[in-house]
Amino acid sequence: MKVPVNSAFEAVAHDPATLGFYADRARVYAYSARDGPSQRLDAFLKRLCPGARILELGCGDGRDSQAMLTLGFDVDPTDGVASMARQAEARLGRPVRVMRFDELDCTQTYDGVWANASLLHVPRLAFPSVVARIHRALKPGGIHAASYKAGEAEGRDGLGRYFNYFSAEALAAAYRSGADWEFLSVESHVGGDYEGGSRPWITITVRRST
Repeated sequence: MKVPVNSAFEAVAHDPATLGFYADRARVYAYSARDGPSQRLDAFLKRLCPGARILELGCGDGRDSQAMLTLGFDVDPTDGVASMARQAEARLGRPVRVMRFDELDCTQTYDGVWANASLLHVPRLAFPSVVARIHRALKPGGIHAASYKAGEAEGRDGLGRYFNYFSAEALAAAYRSGADWEFLSVESHVGGDYEGGSRPWITITVRRST
């Protein structure tokens, strides 16, 4: 079942404690982030035409947006935390919009929507509504890719951040509940973690077919 963009889920589409974590630690988080762009960014970009219009959700310190801009893509970097957006602006030398996921409100605007380790903070009940917004923001044929920490139940990490830990099957079902997607890949892999060490991740890539 599709969930309407204007639904009761909107009231819980973000977690204040998690936003507060990034607001308080934006500078430290930016300096401690990975040295280069996401390892899976290249696979996403290969599915797009040169110069494609891309929305990045939760751009953090702007490293992935920087890589996409360098390659000639038309990038709209956004982050839900003002202090984090300022960190990205310092890196990119251009404005970065402050926008939470539930504030995305456009229709058929982007060729691609990239969300590396950001949508994993959307509360479970709000997730289908956010997915519906992303679907609506894409042009027909547009590509969306996002990465999530793998798991079986929602919860908080040792730093108090909320995560919607999904299995691969549950993540695919959650996307189907929000919109009609063409599934291109759902891949499990091992990646790093802000708390140190490594853990299982899932990267999903979908297309808006209509």
